[in-house]
Parts: sequence; C-alpha cells; structure tokens
Amino acid sequence: MGGRNQSVARPFSLSNRLMNFNLVRFVVILALITAGVVYFARQPRAQQNAVVADPALKSSGEPPLTPTAEDLAPVPKVVKTDAEWMKILTPRQYSILRGKKTELACSSVLLIEHRRGVFHCAGCGAPLFASDAKFESGTGWPSFSKPFIPGIIMTAEDHAFGMERDEVLCARCGAHLGHVFDDGPPPSGLRYCLNGVALKFEPRP
Repeated sequence: MGGRNQSVARPFSLSNRLMNFNLVRFVVILALITAGVVYFARQPRAQQNAVVADPALKSSGEPPLTPTAEDLAPVPKVVKTDAEWMKILTPRQYSILRGKKTELACSSVLLIEHRRGVFHCAGCGAPLFASDAKFESGTGWPSFSKPFIPGIIMTAEDHAFGMERDEVLCARCGAHLGHVFDDGPPPSGLRYCLNGVALKFEPRP
C-alpha cells in the first residue's frame, strides 16, 4: 500500500535560536551606535562657534560703544562682609558672585540679549563688557571677546574640580563672573564665558 508523504516540522535547534538572538542584538547595538554618532555630530562645538561673531551685531553698522566719563571715573574698591552681601544680593546671585557657583547652561536671558548697551557687575555696578564684544559661542553662557574698560576685570588661577582654568573676577568688588578661555574670535582670541546672573544689562544709544 502506498503511504502519503507527510512533511514533519522540525523545531529550531538551540544553536539557531542563539544565532537569531545574537543577530537581533547586533542590529540593535549598531542602530544605537549610529544614532549616537549622528547626535553628537550635530551638537555645536564651542571652539568652532566661538569664532563666529553675532550676526545681529555684525550687520548693525553701528560704531563701537565708548566709555562715558562716568564709566571711567575712579571708584574705590567695594569691600563688604558676607552678611552685607547676603542682604544686597539674591540667594542665586550670592551663590555665584560670592560662592563661585556656576549657573546652568542656557538658563540666562542674556543669551538672547542683542540690544546695544553695557553689561554691568550685578554686585557693584561696574561697567564690565559692551554689547559689541558679545558673540555667540555655542556654549550656553553669555560670551564676550574683551572687557569694556582695561583693568575693569582681573583673573586668577582656578584649580577647582581638578581643572586648570582662569577665573574672571570684577576688579572693583571681587565678584566671581566666570572663566576666560583662549578659543575666542580675533583679534583678542579670548572668550570670556560668564554667568548671566553675575551681569545686569543697561541699554545705551
């Protein structure tokens, strides 16, 4: 008697299942690596963006701001106790200007401040930086290429967190402003990376 041909389903072997699992895992890992490379490639790099001046300032055609007689008037150094500073400053200002903390990147409204004017020390009012020296660094902090008046700021070595940096301080009251780096635009080649909380903006014609 002739029998019917019957196909018998053969279960996947353990080795086949392992191969399929490894293949899926490889594809997932490759996709994650590719996504990571694309993400970081699209992030702004401070050193590249630092040399690009703010388009709003470059196209304005206005002459650079010059210090007024009041800006240049000699003012004695401001010396106060911690208790006095705590009464004058907000808790956030005190933590940065006197406690040398750093504000969160992209948290300052001064990042998008493109009006013509002068940025003063939030502690003592010293005229620190002018708007024509402000540029977009891509770092998330207000950045300037030079001080408004020679000698209005001072620097000090900063070895906090195991890093070697140059701290920027107000020469009048000693407030911590931020740090200065050598990846800025010409002609100074410097980038004064500052905490927006440490500054107060004054519009000027």
